[in-house]
Amino acid sequence: MLLTKNVSRIRHGYRFSPVRFLSSTSFEKVGVVGLGLMGHGICQVAATSGVHSSIVAYEAEQRFLDSGKERIEKSIAKLVTKDKMSAKDAETALNRITYTTDASALSDVDFVVEAVIENLDLKQKLYENIGQICKPETIFASNTSSLSISEMAAFSGRPEKFVGVHFFNPVQIMKLVEVIRTEKTDPDVYEKTYGWVSDIGKVPVSCGDTPGFIVNRLLVPALAQAMLMVDRKDATVHDIDVSLQLGAGHPMGPLHLADYIGLDTCLFILEGWVEKYPDEAAFAIPACLKELVDAGTLGRKTGKGFYHWEGDKRGDPV
Repeated sequence: MLLTKNVSRIRHGYRFSPVRFLSSTSFEKVGVVGLGLMGHGICQVAATSGVHSSIVAYEAEQRFLDSGKERIEKSIAKLVTKDKMSAKDAETALNRITYTTDASALSDVDFVVEAVIENLDLKQKLYENIGQICKPETIFASNTSSLSISEMAAFSGRPEKFVGVHFFNPVQIMKLVEVIRTEKTDPDVYEKTYGWVSDIGKVPVSCGDTPGFIVNRLLVPALAQAMLMVDRKDATVHDIDVSLQLGAGHPMGPLHLADYIGLDTCLFILEGWVEKYPDEAAFAIPACLKELVDAGTLGRKTGKGFYHWEGDKRGDPV
């Protein structure tokens, strides 16, 4: 372990502040595969945490690599502008990241976080490839929000060294990370990954490989139930959302939230679950959701869904 000054005692040992060390539970060299919406945030958080000597940021195509790099640089620049990070620390964090389109650069990393699009065929090809490239000790972690960790673990050829780490958007702000184990995950691998999540400043929760893990398993069926109420004309969009806000203390109603997430994302998750778990009554596809997505009205991102939108500002129900 590399130590610095400013030691403060915590419950089970010592925490070093500011964090500029490699902890016993963390990994010296980390790879991030995919620099899109989630991947660039994971890469940034890993770099600014200070617990890694280097981060390898990999994209198969240069345009996606450049886009992710720009996102990271702009996000860190904002932190400096808002006096949430010094210019020196920002430079140090950015210098930890190596950007590449060469998958062989992942060969000696200790831990890989995969954050490519939710396409199982694509992930299969990726894991079969990096399973051959990375050293045998490398742990693989998928940031999937809805796909089976066990299936991807089998693709990798190292199921005992495979876990899920489901971050939430925006990664830089949201504290929760679901850490998912399969029946074949080595307990030491799981414990090390769980510790890594804490080390980079997030709050880990433990979950088995159940569809949707904790948050989406509870949330997505609830959104679907609200949409089914719309299908049945039980209540209006406005009244459903106001009821959950004022009656259950939710910051926004389920249909507002579905619009914010993206109706295409909600449909993608539900269709995958219905296909794979046809006997699960909680998994259903509301007619109104399918109609909206087929019409290209996906919520906030297209300016119209259950509500009208102007950028991130929600208007009246459609």
